[in-house]
Amino acid sequence: MTGDGDTKGISHRKAPYTAAVLIPPEGIWEPIQAIRRRHDPHIVRWMPHITLLYPFVEAAALPRAAEVLRPAVGTFPSFGVRLSSFGYFVHSRGSATIWLRPDPSDLVVKLHSRLLGLLSWCDDTSRFAGGFTPHLSVGRWPESEARQAAAKLHEFWKPIDWQMESICLIARPESDDQPFAVHHVLALAGSDA
Repeated sequence: MTGDGDTKGISHRKAPYTAAVLIPPEGIWEPIQAIRRRHDPHIVRWMPHITLLYPFVEAAALPRAAEVLRPAVGTFPSFGVRLSSFGYFVHSRGSATIWLRPDPSDLVVKLHSRLLGLLSWCDDTSRFAGGFTPHLSVGRWPESEARQAAAKLHEFWKPIDWQMESICLIARPESDDQPFAVHHVLALAGSDA
């Protein structure tokens, strides 16, 4: 699916203050936030989320991006998600990000692919050696501690389940340090969102 003709009016410039994400319901955030409060320097800026596209379109283009994505999102069935295991990414500066894996990951990958098919220039999340890896970040650790920290978190973690019913287009003001907020909610097929 290509969106070349459908994206008229959307600049191909990407912005680090907007994103397309999956957000768990706020009622199940607490176990995630308990870890993030201790280990995530970005807890105030970002709500718990699974990134689909970031950086995304400029803020002025969010309404048009929502129009372009809504039909494709609206035909993608809502699906159950479980956060039950941890993984981590190692960064070049000797640090690592530990994250929760959303299962079934293949459905998140398919949803990502559908969005990318429409806004192909927003491809940063798929440029990694392993391609797009669905994840919900919970914090930063020194690289040398990441494996052991992920195992310890898993030891005490109780899986979280919810029904994924929408994707959200989020943004924060470009010129200050305010947190991201939801600007558009795009319902998946069969959802109540």
